[in-house]
Amino acid sequence: MISTAIRLARVGSLSELAAAALMGLGYPCVMIAALIPNIWFFAAAGAVTYVADWYLHQKGSYLVNRLNKVRIGLPIRFLLRELLLVLLLARENLADTPLFYAAVAGFLVFYGLQAPQGALATLIRLRRTMPVVTRNVDLHAVRIPDAPPKALLRRSGEKMLHLDIPAMAGVVIAAGTGEDVIGYAGVATTLALGLIYTAVLVPYLRRKRRVPGAPAVLKAVSTWLREYRPTVVLYFSGSDESAYQVNMWLETLEHVEGRPLILMRERSLVSKLAPTSVPVICVPGGTHLMNLDLSMVRVTLYPANVGKNIHMLRVPTMKHVFIGHGDSDKLASVNPFSKVYDEVWTAGRAGRDRYALADVGVRDDDIVEVGRPQLAPIETWTGTPKNDMPTILYAPTWEGWDDNPGNTSLLLAGENIVRRLLEAEKPVRVIYKPHPFTGIRNKKAKAVHARITALVQAAGAERAADPRWAKEAAAAQSGQAAARAELTRIEARLAALAAPGRAGGDESEKSRVSLADPVRLAEIKKLRAEWNDAYWRSFGWWEHKVVTGSEPKLYDCFNQADGMVSDISSVVSDFIASGKPYAVTDSAELGIEEFQRQNTAVRAAVILSNSGEEIGELLDAVADPAADRQADARRELKEYLLGSDESTSIERFNAAVRALTDKAEARNVAVEQRIGGQFLGELDREADAGGVEPNGVAPGGIEPNGIEPDGAEPTGAEAPVAH
Repeated sequence: MISTAIRLARVGSLSELAAAALMGLGYPCVMIAALIPNIWFFAAAGAVTYVADWYLHQKGSYLVNRLNKVRIGLPIRFLLRELLLVLLLARENLADTPLFYAAVAGFLVFYGLQAPQGALATLIRLRRTMPVVTRNVDLHAVRIPDAPPKALLRRSGEKMLHLDIPAMAGVVIAAGTGEDVIGYAGVATTLALGLIYTAVLVPYLRRKRRVPGAPAVLKAVSTWLREYRPTVVLYFSGSDESAYQVNMWLETLEHVEGRPLILMRERSLVSKLAPTSVPVICVPGGTHLMNLDLSMVRVTLYPANVGKNIHMLRVPTMKHVFIGHGDSDKLASVNPFSKVYDEVWTAGRAGRDRYALADVGVRDDDIVEVGRPQLAPIETWTGTPKNDMPTILYAPTWEGWDDNPGNTSLLLAGENIVRRLLEAEKPVRVIYKPHPFTGIRNKKAKAVHARITALVQAAGAERAADPRWAKEAAAAQSGQAAARAELTRIEARLAALAAPGRAGGDESEKSRVSLADPVRLAEIKKLRAEWNDAYWRSFGWWEHKVVTGSEPKLYDCFNQADGMVSDISSVVSDFIASGKPYAVTDSAELGIEEFQRQNTAVRAAVILSNSGEEIGELLDAVADPAADRQADARRELKEYLLGSDESTSIERFNAAVRALTDKAEARNVAVEQRIGGQFLGELDREADAGGVEPNGVAPGGIEPNGIEPDGAEPTGAEAPVAH
């Protein structure tokens, strides 16, 4: 019942639900207290509304946003509370007293201060916003001052409104005790604090406290681009949840030949990038992007098909490549939009065949097999479980943008799969790692995810109490405690290294100070590896685990698992690199033969129905190599999906970059020659003929303006080139 209430209220926890309930009851109680009247009941109910409101804002509750939508936002709630205090004074027969007039006048003046304070805060934010956000880009050519203290601007409107507390408290106490001076002091304190807060903001509007204007910043960026001369660009646009799609390519970019650059379109995504040495420029405005000097770029890589790609695809001097964010049998992997690119790079032969079967307009000549450079961290299976108890990873994909039952196993089979794993005759450890998009579109998927999480956690608690594991737990206790202490130390150090410069800087200040530091990045990489090792040592190898968030990464979970259950997604293709047994759910109930025909990646998998009853075959293959009937098929499928091991994936990737760079250079040279040749030819004709002919037509029948005598545009090689 409580979980249902939490879901209906769209809150994240029981404490948020309690705060929402207290706020919902508090305001009617404040009104009743004002009408009765009862001063101390009013004070108690008012205090509850303050605390509940503050808590919901601290939590960033969805309910706060809903209240704003129905015009019961924070300013209205504060105004309501103050009006009810005025009503209380009137009901207490204090309407003709100086205290009443002081309260009314004080609240009016206080609300008058809201406008200049809000305007100043908004102006400061606008004047601190640059047209770009950068990382590892030297913007020394422009002066970017330090940001105002974070406490001044963060939730400034909410802070300003809360300055009414001295006035509210003072007037209530004065009304209850008869000591009007307390009320006057409270009102004066509120007004003084409001004036001080407003005045403190004013200096930050001075020119030396503002960032330079857009033209100056864009000029500095263009200057840097001309000096750096990037040759390979990773172009990305997407939602905050899609940050993993660009993060998965960072290490590849760090090893790519040439001078790489990451070009992004959403400001909020920059803070979600993992640490990297690759320069990053985020340009939200399409006009600003199109005015950047990118003439030296020869190859642009696109991890996602999104509408904003058109702003880059319009540039003809570079070659455009779709690299995707995973290689799978999903329809997204053969999107017809892919034909707008010069080339499509796939992991292996399977990707090429996939496009041929789909017949969506992508030519076979435009497909290049480059492998999957990101898969280097995945460890190859030894043939036996890592520990005495096998570990099975359940990594379902998300529900997708439509209601196709084949999108994910989570909805129809997820709970059955997890129950069968938890209740297996021979115990296994379960790691559950859902897709980060799970539940963003379908509430049922979110609810199933919550139930699976509860199942895994309950089974973990039950196993912890099982005497069979008491001895193991006791022996590992000190080591786990040391690992947890190490995690705390590493996380503190990573937090210190995460953001160069002082704490509290805004995105403009971070753009100034976030320069590539090889020593810092090397330490972060080393600490990440240590964190991952400590994380898995911080609990027993027999303990079930729910893994969400960006850490540990999916590939780290691959390395801990002895087998996996998943869906039709790039997760399966990537896991095949490990050589370990895996199972895939036929959620749409196509039947084994049709399911394998439609989906290449499942041809070496154990196929599960929605009941999950076939899970035993996977567990047998994991526990005993002799029972692993798909081992040879997995080796063949690995080469088909991911390419040959004769050369490393990064070598193939770089070879593809070099080849496409040469094509771009050849195209640009040819265009320059055509334009130059046409121009020189016109000069030669003018010199031979002594200008234009008497009828105004140049030799060859072309008028000086490039239009044929009959008014038709010239054709063929003589057609004018648009600039």
